Amino acid sequence: MRATLRPIFFSLACLLLLSACSKRPESSVDGVVRIGMAAPLTGPQSDIGLDIQRGIQLGVDDVNASGLVIGGKPVKFELLSEDDEANSTKATTVAQKLVDSGVVAVVGHFNSGSSIPASRIYADAGIPQVSPGTTAPRYTQQGYATTFRLVANDDQQGPAMAAFAVNTLKAKRVAVIDDSTAYGQGLAAAFAARAKAAGVEIVAQEHTTDKDTDFTAILTNIKSKNPQYVFFGGIYSQGAPMAKQMKALGLDAPLLGGDGIQTPKFIEVAGSAGEGTYASIPGLPKDRMPGGRAFLEKFQARFHRPVELFAPMGYDAVFVIADAMKRANSTQPARFLPELKKTRIQGVTGPIEFDEHGDLKNGPITINVVKDGKWVAEETVIPPAATAQP
Repeated sequence: MRATLRPIFFSLACLLLLSACSKRPESSVDGVVRIGMAAPLTGPQSDIGLDIQRGIQLGVDDVNASGLVIGGKPVKFELLSEDDEANSTKATTVAQKLVDSGVVAVVGHFNSGSSIPASRIYADAGIPQVSPGTTAPRYTQQGYATTFRLVANDDQQGPAMAAFAVNTLKAKRVAVIDDSTAYGQGLAAAFAARAKAAGVEIVAQEHTTDKDTDFTAILTNIKSKNPQYVFFGGIYSQGAPMAKQMKALGLDAPLLGGDGIQTPKFIEVAGSAGEGTYASIPGLPKDRMPGGRAFLEKFQARFHRPVELFAPMGYDAVFVIADAMKRANSTQPARFLPELKKTRIQGVTGPIEFDEHGDLKNGPITINVVKDGKWVAEETVIPPAATAQP
C-alpha cells in the first residue's frame, strides 16, 4: 500500500511546485501593465525622489485616461514604486524586486550612483530603463541596450557651467568641491577640465561625502586660496549648509553648482546665504517648456505643491514608453525595446529623440541664479553632443 501511494504523493508534490512557480507575477494580466519607478523616497533627497514619483504617477494617470489600446485590447498602466534611498546597494535590491514583480519598464533611478549598478539588473532581464534625472555619462556608456535618459549628461552640463563662469561671470580663480558620488565627481571633473582649458586657475580641489554637513575645514582651506567662485558637485542637502557656512566664515565667493542644488529646498535651507548662487540644470526653464505651463498647473492642482526638479521628465518618460508600445503593438519588453530607440515625440519638456547610446539628443541646459529668494533663469544653451567614452 505504501509503495503504491509513494508515486501519487510524488506527483502531487510536483504539481504543487509547478503551481507555486506559475504564481510569479506576469507583466500583463487582464490588460494591466506594470511600470516600475525607483528613486530616493525617504532621507535627505526625498524631496527630489517624491517629485519624480508624482510626475510619473501623473503620466500614468494621463496615459490611462487617454484610452491606451495595444494589440486591439485596452491597456491600463499600474505604477510600482520603490525607495532606493539614494544608496547603490539598495538600488540593486529594489531593481531585482521590480523585475521579479513583472514590470515591463522602469522610470528611474535618480542618482547616478543608483542608476549605474541597477542598470545591470534591468539589462540582464531585458527591461528598458528610462531615467528622468541620471546625468553621469557612464550610465549610457556600459554597452546596455536598455538604458535611456531624458536629460543632458554631465559631459555636457559641466562644460556648459564652466563656459558660463568664464564668459559671463569672468571667473579667473575657482575652487572645486565634490561629494565623492558618481554624480558629484563626474560633474565637478567635467567643470574643472573645461574651466582649466579656458584659462581658469583651479585654486583648490576638495572632496566631501553625500552624508557630511560640516564643511568648516574644507572651506577654511579654500578661503585661504582667495577664490572668486566655489563650484560644488553634489546635492542640495550638502549644498545648502555649505552656502551658510561659507557666509559664516566670511568666504565671499558665490557658490556654483549643478542640477543637484537647483531646487526650492536649497533656498529654503540656505536662506539669505543662498542669494547669488548659480546652478545649471538639464532642460528648459519649466515655464518655457512646450507643455510646461499646463504641466505646472496640473501638477499643482493634483498635489498642492510646486514642481521641485525632474517631475516633467518623469511624466514624459511614461509617454515615451507608451509610444514605443503603440508602435510595436505590444507590451512585451522584447518587442517594444527596439522601438524605444526610434523615439521621436514632442513631450512636455520638448522634442525627445535618443542617440545610439540612449542619450537625449540636443538636450538643453539652463543656468539659474538665486535672486530675491527665487531661482531665476539666466541663460539657456544647447550644447554639442558629448563624445561617448568606452
